[in-house]
Amino acid sequence: MEPIKNRYEFVVLFDVENGNPNGDPDAGNMPRTDEESGHGIVTDVCLKRKIRNYVETVKEDATGYRIYIKDSVPLNRSDAGAYAALGVDDKTIKEKKKMDPDIDRKIRDWMCLNFFDIRTFGAVMTTFVKEHLNCGQVRGPVQLGFARSVDPIVPQEITITRVAITTEGDAERKDTEMGRKYIIPYGLYRCEGYVSANLARKVTGFSEDDLNLLWEAILNMFEHDHSAARGKMAVRELIVFRHDSELGNAPAHKLFEAVKVSKKEGVDIPRAYSDYEIAVEEIPDGVTCVRM
Repeated sequence: MEPIKNRYEFVVLFDVENGNPNGDPDAGNMPRTDEESGHGIVTDVCLKRKIRNYVETVKEDATGYRIYIKDSVPLNRSDAGAYAALGVDDKTIKEKKKMDPDIDRKIRDWMCLNFFDIRTFGAVMTTFVKEHLNCGQVRGPVQLGFARSVDPIVPQEITITRVAITTEGDAERKDTEMGRKYIIPYGLYRCEGYVSANLARKVTGFSEDDLNLLWEAILNMFEHDHSAARGKMAVRELIVFRHDSELGNAPAHKLFEAVKVSKKEGVDIPRAYSDYEIAVEEIPDGVTCVRM
């Protein structure tokens, strides 16, 4: 498949209702916030996990669409697959390099060809364990920033009653236990991202089919990830800016600034997506905007 030929920037708008979109383990799993402004934060790692999970769900490890960073699969196992496919191991790789100076690139390319998330986000593919496996380091063409809530959020601590008693000794003394959950009553989050056609061509081979799957995964990244802790989460809109060239026709920050999200007149405390207005102002020549 041919790599993409156009640069892209994109804005993702998603919201959460009565849930915790991304808990902070260093703060008792409270929703992440910017302490200075009070705005909510969802990390790029969290969003990439949702995208990976969606691709894994719909592709089920089909050829070319395996996931490198996944639950319960050691990285070393995937790295060893590349070595086996090219007929080398950690003991013979040095000799192989003498005979074939291109072997490192071939190993890297094999990983890019077989793993969607490496082709997309890049990866550091070196493991130092009993077997020293080095599949290279890849900078991916798709990058995401942290998501930030449009307005400040107010995390709430909800006390719950548990009827599941932990130990036999506790069961003799009490019938219930108390627990806590943290939620946000409502928050609309905005995430900005980039797709480099230049890196796709030079490094990973990220293709138009991969790009279409990425848009699909972003739009549906919460659809197969519902849980009581996360409440009701949904991607509300994906705004894509497509440049007419590989290196782009306008600065990314100007395109992001063209996307305006504001509360509707008369709304003081937003509690639904319908409380906001989303507008895309005039964009520069050589760039096309598509709203999904």
